[in-house]
Amino acid sequence: MSYEEKGTWSFLVVAIAGYAVYLWLVLSQIVGGTPVDEVDYAIPMLWTIGGAVVAGIVARIAIEIASPSESTRADVRDRQIDRAGEQVGNSLVVIAGIGALVLAMLQVHWFWIANAIYLGFVLSAVLGSLAKLAMYRRGLPAW
Repeated sequence: MSYEEKGTWSFLVVAIAGYAVYLWLVLSQIVGGTPVDEVDYAIPMLWTIGGAVVAGIVARIAIEIASPSESTRADVRDRQIDRAGEQVGNSLVVIAGIGALVLAMLQVHWFWIANAIYLGFVLSAVLGSLAKLAMYRRGLPAW
């Protein structure tokens, strides 16, 4: 497994775990009886995003210590897979942006707008990572 593929795996796991922690923190407030308008979501969102960045770095280092790669340099195939996977994932960022724009136009509470954007980023990371992993296993599509 290449260095870039290992990184994709760690990015996928960290993205899912980070968002799961965020959901647990926010949903526990809602289940506890806090109205959505009063849910403290900004601080948990910032901490889980920051924590995911740190966890991603630590995970990448730990993976390389446990199973060192022959090279940390990306080759042509790695760059092509990264580009194609990012294009797939970016579609969800655009969809989330449009969704947040519509929510803002409808004057929906900012809790929902922020969460729509955050969900879009997470789904982008997950879909992009899954697309990259599929391309590592099955090859690049012949578009």
